Amino acid sequence: MGWMMFLFLVVCIMAFLFYASFNIHSGVYVKALCKGDTDKRVVCLTFDDGPDPEYTPLVLDILKKYRVKAAFFCIGEKMREYPDVMERIMQEGHHIGNHTDKHSWKYPFLSQEKMTDDLLYAEDSLLRYGGPLLIFRPPFGVTNPTIARLVAKCGYTVIGWSIRSFDTCGEAEDKVFRRIVRQIEPGAVILLHDRMPGCASLVDRLLEHLKEKDYEVIPLDKMFDIHNPYEEDL
Repeated sequence: MGWMMFLFLVVCIMAFLFYASFNIHSGVYVKALCKGDTDKRVVCLTFDDGPDPEYTPLVLDILKKYRVKAAFFCIGEKMREYPDVMERIMQEGHHIGNHTDKHSWKYPFLSQEKMTDDLLYAEDSLLRYGGPLLIFRPPFGVTNPTIARLVAKCGYTVIGWSIRSFDTCGEAEDKVFRRIVRQIEPGAVILLHDRMPGCASLVDRLLEHLKEKDYEVIPLDKMFDIHNPYEEDL
């Protein structure tokens, strides 16, 4: 009986640690901003894994069409590879966030020194585009104590999401669209990927739906109180 109880406790602890690491909403290691505290019909759009030279411009065209500002969590090596796309994101008034330099599956398992080097290398690329807010979204939304120490040391605000589209799973656009709209509520933060071929079409449908439902898409800094360390005190 004693061994059974011990095994049960070990399983419970492992399950809790898995939940804490792989659920960015948990707040166990890092307090992430995942949903606005509001009853107003407002949402935020966020995009991960860009920039993409072909698909990100199409997404930007749709955002411009609807006069919407979004947040792009960009990968450092892609920023350096596609500076023209980054320049357009910045010029059109979207927030640019740090999504690490390599976006490796190994990132959560790196030492704090290597994590920091990767994050700051991406930050150096970000700073070429106007001194953005220090906002960070960890790869795959995974957090752990090392990432918690890292973001505290570097002064980043971690941005999560309340609606995960799963738009990278190869499902039909209609299914992804329905998944998103079922979950829309005041303060929602929607996660999409501008590297995906169908992203622009999906965003077009989503923004039309939000417009019909009298929802406004607002920038992250209008939804959350995010400190910008590059902003001079007036």
